[in-house]
Amino acid sequence: MAESKDAANTSVVKSAKQKEKIYAAVFLSTVASISAFAGFARAVGVTKKQDPKHFGEGISGVRGINETGASLAIRALGWGSLFAITGCGLFFYGIWKISGATNAEEFRFKMGSLLPKIPKNNPPQSRTEFEGLTDLLTYISEDWGQNKEVSLILIDVYIFFRNLQCLKFINIQY
Repeated sequence: MAESKDAANTSVVKSAKQKEKIYAAVFLSTVASISAFAGFARAVGVTKKQDPKHFGEGISGVRGINETGASLAIRALGWGSLFAITGCGLFFYGIWKISGATNAEEFRFKMGSLLPKIPKNNPPQSRTEFEGLTDLLTYISEDWGQNKEVSLILIDVYIFFRNLQCLKFINIQY
């Protein structure tokens, strides 16, 4: 009787873990899809803002050209996606078949025996927490045996490029 309760509890725990994995996969897929859509929409918006005349011609078409720029881009995206997915799928399937594995666990063990072992870094041999990018750059420059002047130059370069990005973001011409 106790064994059947343990088996039932184990199956409930396994199903809960599997359900959690499914939710995590759906969440990550949703975040990735929204991010890709937002990035594409922002790119289209910036393009339309920079050159509305040619953007409109790409959407509606121009005399003498049978296909609009948008339909050509969609067709290229479709073919590119097809080739990328097919190529990666065939590549990974080939590796799977060459390894001779019959399931995912066996494949994991075979790859684990072929690939080099990654040593554990426990306890960490160096710093792992930094207050900010300035602290990280200072640590890196000191770790490489460089002096403080070089780290200050690295920090100045970082601040310059950060400010440059801010200027681009608010559309200030420089």
